[in-house]
Amino acid sequence: MIVFLTGNTFGFYLKTMKLTRSITILLLFGILSLSSCAKRNLTYFRDINQESDLTIQNAPFEEPRIIPGDMIEIKVSTLNPETNVLFNYGVLSAERRGEAQVSQDPNLRGYTVDSNGFIEFPTLGAIKIEGLNRDEVKALLREKMATLVRDPKIEIRFLNFKVTVLGEVNRPSTFTVPTERITVLEALGLAGDMTAFALRENVLLIRETPQGKVLHRFDMGESQVLSSPYFYLKQNDVIYVEADKKKLSQANVNPNVVTALSIASSLFVALIFNYNQIFK
Repeated sequence: MIVFLTGNTFGFYLKTMKLTRSITILLLFGILSLSSCAKRNLTYFRDINQESDLTIQNAPFEEPRIIPGDMIEIKVSTLNPETNVLFNYGVLSAERRGEAQVSQDPNLRGYTVDSNGFIEFPTLGAIKIEGLNRDEVKALLREKMATLVRDPKIEIRFLNFKVTVLGEVNRPSTFTVPTERITVLEALGLAGDMTAFALRENVLLIRETPQGKVLHRFDMGESQVLSSPYFYLKQNDVIYVEADKKKLSQANVNPNVVTALSIASSLFVALIFNYNQIFK
């Protein structure tokens, strides 16, 4: 079938082809520009040579010091079960075969350090433990119990040792951990690891100290993180993972505007290719 075009129609056809060609060139240029952008490196410790072993100095670990607001569990055991009641929150419930049985109240299992650094300990009264680590608290309690019991066994642990992970991670949250020996890597693992948009070169640690807030930045692509004095976290530490510029630019664009522009561009292209049928 042979189609004859008038002068006006042929002119419009040429303009349409030129416009279509321009749009195609712009799209190809945009795709090439995106493909030429630097790719993000999502690898941890990329400076480690895969073909050789590497020994890195251990990061220093310091036992956490007790601060106001901490909740501490303290269990005291002695050779005399009846004496245990003097130093543990509990109720002397019954005697069986000559041994006292103690039932613990779960609501009273912890001691909260008040704003002045004191706890109210059974029998011994108010004791200041602020600024002490667990071993130092044990030594202090044994000293105060010396005239009352012999060789008490004392167990101490934190009940509210927590860290917070925010930003570009899969599960941002505050995590209460059962151990005080937790690293920045373990905290990121609790949060489901960083997302593909995470700025791994700029992970921020926020730490509260008596002198004020301490800010430290990690580059998770460098093995120096493993020996950093901030590698081990302390109670109430906050880790904030920033997003890269691409994610930030996407967040600043209103999704409704993007949808409207997409619809408008689709209508515009359809109008060009069906101009004769619509306006003939």
